Amino acid sequence: MTVRIPPEPPAGASWRSFMDVAFQEACKAAKMGESPIGAALFDTDGTFITSAHNQPISLNDPTGHAEILCLRKAAAINKNYRLTNTIMAVTLEPCLMCTGALVHARVQGVVFAAPDKRAGALVSNLDGHALPFTNHQIWTIEGVMGDECSALLKRFFLERRK
Repeated sequence: MTVRIPPEPPAGASWRSFMDVAFQEACKAAKMGESPIGAALFDTDGTFITSAHNQPISLNDPTGHAEILCLRKAAAINKNYRLTNTIMAVTLEPCLMCTGALVHARVQGVVFAAPDKRAGALVSNLDGHALPFTNHQIWTIEGVMGDECSALLKRFFLERRK
């Protein structure tokens, strides 16, 4: 199976404008004492659907990752668990759980800021976007606002270690 080539951003939008929304969510997570990771979902025309931030601590939920919460909200809004023709922007490369959820939701593409060398499962440790045994593959773009999102994560964890 061939992975689809990432398209250009929708007319009137930019990948940075998508990531700006996810970054604002990451800032909300940081203020709550959660790992500063945010996600935002858009349709392929660039229309905002919903966004979320990490909340596993406050929700006492190991699945409370930004991507999962965003997918849940979007599925409720669309009244459908299939989120075809959507693009997710996320501030950190998704983990294995989130990558699986993105595949099952049929998200078309993922734009992420910072790679996660420890747990990233889209490109860093696993080609999760192009697993040969799945019936859906996701295009990816990495590095959009990578420096800003990496700096937010580094600051957050430095302050927590003090």
